[in-house]
Amino acid sequence: MNKINGGMEVIGADGVHVGTVDQVEGNRIKLKKSDSFGHHRGHQHYIELGFVAGVEGDKVRLSANADIALKLEEEPSGRPVNLG
Repeated sequence: MNKINGGMEVIGADGVHVGTVDQVEGNRIKLKKSDSFGHHRGHQHYIELGFVAGVEGDKVRLSANADIALKLEEEPSGRPVNLG
């Protein structure tokens, strides 16, 4: 996972954009604020490194499709993002 760098695009297994890497913090990818959606806009979300299937050039591919990956995002505290 040391190949993951800031600015890389995060995509689902289906190739759909999920976010952009801000940086790796511990065992999570911190996504840029500019990629936050809906009422969660303006703060960062995180994705566990365990969901990374691989790094392909400048893209981080997840093991889940984008619609599922968005449900796996976490708040800074580690709690799930409430999309309700």
